[in-house]
Amino acid sequence: MSRTRRRLRPRGAGGDTRRPRREDGPMKYLLLKHYRGGPEGQDYGTAPMEEWTPEEISAHIAFMRKVADDLRERGEYVDGQALSPEGTFVRYGGEGRPPVTDGPFAETKDLIAGWMVVDVDSEERAHEAAAYLSSAPGKGGKPLYEWIEVRPFLTEPSVVE
Repeated sequence: MSRTRRRLRPRGAGGDTRRPRREDGPMKYLLLKHYRGGPEGQDYGTAPMEEWTPEEISAHIAFMRKVADDLRERGEYVDGQALSPEGTFVRYGGEGRPPVTDGPFAETKDLIAGWMVVDVDSEERAHEAAAYLSSAPGKGGKPLYEWIEVRPFLTEPSVVE
């Protein structure tokens, strides 16, 4: 599939900078893989990965690579990574003071398993890519039906008046 790709350029003065631009080319979206589980009452493979067999882990990783390869073939893949569940929240501690660190103590459903950046022609296409990503196999080879958060990148800073 061939696509014409144009770079997004900042708008001139007076343009609406509060929303992402779409009219002059593809737009980047961040697809965030959450540990939230699938639909209620459905048997899906969302047991923690440490409970998966080596074959189930390999099948999951192979699927994720296939998704990236398929998106790459369409010219839509930008980057992606799996994330460790460990991490730390950090904030500014004040002038001359060390940073304040905490946690994470987030519930499992608040943790992010990984992310992928796509550059697509529409929000609908970003949703299609996210749904494909959501079908990754889990324990027993069953689709995870995991939640994928789709967030557009801002293409220019907001203007403060």
